Amino acid sequence: MSNFNSPSENKSIFRPQSKRLMDQVREVLRYHHYALRTEESYIKWILAFIRFNNKRHPNELGKADIEAFLSDMALNKNYSASSQNLAMNAIVFLYKKVLDMPVAENISAARSKKPVRIPVVLSKGEVVELLKHMRGVRGLMARLMYGGGLRVLEVSRLRVQDIDFANGYLMIRDSKGGNERKTPLAATVVTDLKLQLEKARAFFEKDLAAGEANVYLPGALAKKYPKAASSWEWQYVFPSKNLSVDPRDGEIRRHHLNESGIQKSIREAKQKANINKRVTSHTLRHSFATHLLEAGTNIRVVQKLLGHKDVKTTEIYTHVLQENMDGVISPLERLEGLNE
Repeated sequence: MSNFNSPSENKSIFRPQSKRLMDQVREVLRYHHYALRTEESYIKWILAFIRFNNKRHPNELGKADIEAFLSDMALNKNYSASSQNLAMNAIVFLYKKVLDMPVAENISAARSKKPVRIPVVLSKGEVVELLKHMRGVRGLMARLMYGGGLRVLEVSRLRVQDIDFANGYLMIRDSKGGNERKTPLAATVVTDLKLQLEKARAFFEKDLAAGEANVYLPGALAKKYPKAASSWEWQYVFPSKNLSVDPRDGEIRRHHLNESGIQKSIREAKQKANINKRVTSHTLRHSFATHLLEAGTNIRVVQKLLGHKDVKTTEIYTHVLQENMDGVISPLERLEGLNE
């Protein structure tokens, strides 16, 4: 069972002050600056692990209990391999970072064999129809997602400094796995993107005048650069209309737009465009990759643009290339006398 590298791999053990276990987990996660979504996910899987073992404290459990839980995920719950790995990461974090207990290196659970689904990809014509039915800020976000292969959270979390108009690219800094990458900025969105920045600037100036200019900073940047949270370059390109309380520290900040809004807009546009496929926000990323490969872009380049660690992940798009179907004639068309 492989583990992902932890962002706090080289940090010394932090001793939480809370008495309750799950409060300790939250405390340690926040000390190591894990993303809020990672925090929510880890807590979910740690609680599932504890409940599976009849609510016994993890310090009473061991290798066999971990293997039984992970095997149950694969054999009885039909979870994917990625979910199984995520659960394993959460358990390893619990023992190593929270409880300061060793974890067996040879954990061997039944592996998930949930089949990998070929991604749904829109044709270029379908992309046109979909985007035609998306206007305003959501339409701009959708065009950025298709134009650069962005995930919905990546476009939501774009900051002012991530846009390089002069060189024509976006810098994706808050990506899955914590990696950074560059991706193309289509010239066709530049005008609308500059207008969006003017709207974001208006929110920022309002907050600045009220002494409320504050934005979330990843990692330890808030301590390292105390004035960065109230600087223009760190503000979100797509800010929320309202200030909100950050659940991690109680600070009042202007967060980015909730990704659920763009997801809803894509579903509505799909219906209006009469596209009879399952279309999600991720479909635009799938379509970006496939259309680049169809145009002859090297798969290694596409891998880099998508931020995949392994080219095998990118290779799944070769299964949906439209060009692979061009010379194929259905055997039904070769039947003679069927319609006589």
